[in-house]
Amino acid sequence: MFYRSERLFLRPPFPEDARGLYEGICDAGVVAMLGSAPWPYRMEDAERSTSQPKPGLQRFLVTLPEKNGRVIGGIGFNRSKDDPEIGYWIARSHWGRGYATEAVRAVCEMARAFGHTRLTAGHYLDNPASGRVLRKVGFRETGEIRPTECRARGELVLARRYALDLDAAEDEVAAAQMRAA
Repeated sequence: MFYRSERLFLRPPFPEDARGLYEGICDAGVVAMLGSAPWPYRMEDAERSTSQPKPGLQRFLVTLPEKNGRVIGGIGFNRSKDDPEIGYWIARSHWGRGYATEAVRAVCEMARAFGHTRLTAGHYLDNPASGRVLRKVGFRETGEIRPTECRARGELVLARRYALDLDAAEDEVAAAQMRAA
C-alpha cells in the first residue's frame, strides 16, 4: 500500500532503499528510542530490513516526494496481543517539522481503511516528544506505564502506553468539520 499525505509519501521499503534507510536511522539518539532496532545499526541491518518482508506487518518508509523520495523515517504496525501497535521514527535532521505527526495521522487513516477499530502506541518516558505527537493525533494515555524491550539499549525501559479508538476519532473529525461549516 502507498499513501500520499500533504507533504509525505509513505510506501513499502524496497532493497534499493537500504542506503537511505541506513543514513536516516543510523543515529544513537534515534535508535535508542526504538524497540527492535540494534545499536550499533549497520548497513547489513538496513539491507535485511528492506529485503525481508515481515509477514503480517505493514511497514512504510516515510519519504519526501519533492526531494526525489528521500527517506526521512519509518512507520508501521507492530505485532500486539490485541490491537495493532504503531511504531515510528524520523531522522534527526527532520525533527521539529511536523513530519512524525503527519505520518502517524496517515497510518491511522490506513488502519481505518484496513478495518481496524483501535490502535495502540507507546513511548519511552525519556522521549516526551513522541508522546506529544501521539496526543496531537488523538491518542489517549491508558494510564499504563510498563517495562518495554529496547534492543539498542540492551534493557527494559519504562514506556507510557496510549490507545486510539478509530471510530471515535472519525466521529470527532466529522463533528469538527460540521461545526466549521
